[in-house]
Amino acid sequence: MPHPTEATTDASPDATAQHKAGVLVEALPWIQRHAGSVMVFKYGGNAMVSEPLRRAFAEDMVLLRHLGVKPVVVHGGGPQINRMLERLGIESEFRGGLRVTSREAVDAIRMVLTGQVQRELVSLLNATGPYAVGLSGEDASLFGAVRRGTVVDGAPVDLGWVGEVVAVDAAPITQLLDAGRIPVVSSVAPEVDEHGRPTGEVLNVNADTAAAAVAVALRAEQFVALTDVEGLYANWPDKDSLISSLTASELRELLPTLQSGMIPKMEAALRAVEGGTGRASIVDGRTPHSCLLEIFTGTGTGTQLIPDDGAHS
Repeated sequence: MPHPTEATTDASPDATAQHKAGVLVEALPWIQRHAGSVMVFKYGGNAMVSEPLRRAFAEDMVLLRHLGVKPVVVHGGGPQINRMLERLGIESEFRGGLRVTSREAVDAIRMVLTGQVQRELVSLLNATGPYAVGLSGEDASLFGAVRRGTVVDGAPVDLGWVGEVVAVDAAPITQLLDAGRIPVVSSVAPEVDEHGRPTGEVLNVNADTAAAAVAVALRAEQFVALTDVEGLYANWPDKDSLISSLTASELRELLPTLQSGMIPKMEAALRAVEGGTGRASIVDGRTPHSCLLEIFTGTGTGTQLIPDDGAHS
């Protein structure tokens, strides 16, 4: 006959298994809430170059798909673009958080984003679950873009072959979502004139702003941008000034005070929310599974932006 303490030990559930069960139960209301919804994820930064983080992101997207969420991934490729431009001897400069892009540079960027980064991401996702399909803004006229500049210290700056998405044909994406696929979109776009006709040029589009345009076109429930910081700080670099949640109007007041690298991300989040997306989140892509933490926990991570008529949560 076993010793009483041995019998008790054998009958006790494994603590690790109990913890896992508790996590699943905690996530249940969030799974029910988000099932069937479209979510757009802007993928970049360290999450794109660190192999463990790359795998974690792929697992997040495939898990979301199995839980009934319809994820759409829009990616940039800053580190890879930098390496290619350096190899080709093409100078690279950022003004107002955006890359100044020459005609020569945009050809290299197009090759890197669609021919390298996207293919690697599609392969990674499909190694986890066979659902990913790659698109660029050029495919099926998904995007239409016009050239844009920026303002630095009150002076206008010409960014060259840099575009802002002014039209999104959501049909190619929705068709893939309806088929159970995970669309993976690279942020290059055909230029269009004032009548919406293609000019024959291709423009480099900031991935944050492209992802926001996709979120608006799809009427997404949530827009999530992965960054290399914990979120938005009211007084950078004071780590205690991290903002967990704010409204669109509160962000508008903060925008003029932000560091240049954060401006495109927060402008994109603002455009998404003002365009009808339920909420936008800036999360730390250096944390494994940060997307799942943001969506399926009550506290989330990073900074959440909500409409002016929303409520902090």
